[in-house]
Amino acid sequence: MNETTETARLRITEIFHSLQGEARSVGWPTVFVRLTGCPLRCHYCDTAYAFHGGDTRSLPEIMAEVQRHGSRHVTVTGGEPLAQRKGCHALLQALVDAGHEVSIETSGAMDIDGIDSRVSRVVDLKTPASGESSRNLWSNIELLEPNDQVKFVICDRADYEWACAVLADYALADRCEVLFSPSFGQLSGRDLADWVVADALPVRFQLQLHKLLWGDVPGR
Repeated sequence: MNETTETARLRITEIFHSLQGEARSVGWPTVFVRLTGCPLRCHYCDTAYAFHGGDTRSLPEIMAEVQRHGSRHVTVTGGEPLAQRKGCHALLQALVDAGHEVSIETSGAMDIDGIDSRVSRVVDLKTPASGESSRNLWSNIELLEPNDQVKFVICDRADYEWACAVLADYALADRCEVLFSPSFGQLSGRDLADWVVADALPVRFQLQLHKLLWGDVPGR
């Protein structure tokens, strides 16, 4: 590791091993590194416990725990992991250098520039019903590559129509994979699936597998 990775320290809420519940690697055994802190307050957030607290750990300590679980797939998440920008970038680089297949789950409000190109950036563009759509950093769209993913968490029909407009206006499906997901407990998955099929959208419909298996349980 270089000096940056040796000296980087991050606030960590938890590191745990489970199945990836969403996005491209859904179903794969995955190590999740949940960083502490987030500047957004989406009304449906299911990880508010990661807004504060956590433990400060060195990057070698984090890497040792990740390696102990033995999974190829690693997801760096939050909170908002890019709120700890410098340390997060160092962590992502260390993970891919160690041979892991790595994704980062980040809001549409944080600058994704400078993330190691081997990392799949899963960018959650905030819909109006999230309460945080004004925070979306639209310049991120120009940075998206085929290895990246854009996610919309959809709460109602108005959110759906808004997401469809963004999908078309920015030709998102030509840039990367696009994911439409119903807000858990708020919008019927069947309703969203019917809308996607009826409009023949170039998106992947997804449900949160981990919540179907274990419910809304932290650390799963």
